[in-house]
Amino acid sequence: MPRIKQLDAGVVNQIAAGEVIERPASVVKELLENSMDALATRVEVDVAQGGTELIRVIDNGEGIEPDDLLLAVTSHATSKIRSADDLFRVQTMGFRGEALASIASVSRFRVRSRTPQCETGIELEVNCGESGKPQSCGCPPGTLVEVSQLFANTPVRRKFLRTAATEFGHVSEQFSRIVLAHPRLHAVLRHNGKTVYERSEEHTAE
Repeated sequence: MPRIKQLDAGVVNQIAAGEVIERPASVVKELLENSMDALATRVEVDVAQGGTELIRVIDNGEGIEPDDLLLAVTSHATSKIRSADDLFRVQTMGFRGEALASIASVSRFRVRSRTPQCETGIELEVNCGESGKPQSCGCPPGTLVEVSQLFANTPVRRKFLRTAATEFGHVSEQFSRIVLAHPRLHAVLRHNGKTVYERSEEHTAE
């Protein structure tokens, strides 16, 4: 019998990703929930090939503090809880760190963020769990998360994804659920560069 040994962090993150990230729609759900928790009033979602090649979510929320960006893609790092008791009092939807760590472990991942108090933004790239160094960048307040080549390092899981049309159907469903729950949100969804859904500020004000 093989001896018992502790798994390394990369494998643990991939296992966690398998529990949280089943398909591109799961990524969209997690990222949109993070945007809502960041009090965004505008969000744009761009998807290519049903989300298998690209998912980009841009919001105008509170952003991520520069010193927190690396922690945001680290397992068991979250701003939501400080003790076990807090698990029973969580009022928000997303655990930004847990979701981003899982997504970044199975994709080519980029996050760019700026808080309103900062003059410049900060950017971080993660290649299938291998994190680079945060770099200063120019960007508006809010957060941009870009996920490309989902499941690039787990081809077996990528093999079980459906056609681009089917996967986009799931993406659209998740998008609609969250957007409809936030009637004052200016929301845009694009697929392969074509606008599929847009609810403008004029519409939300009616």
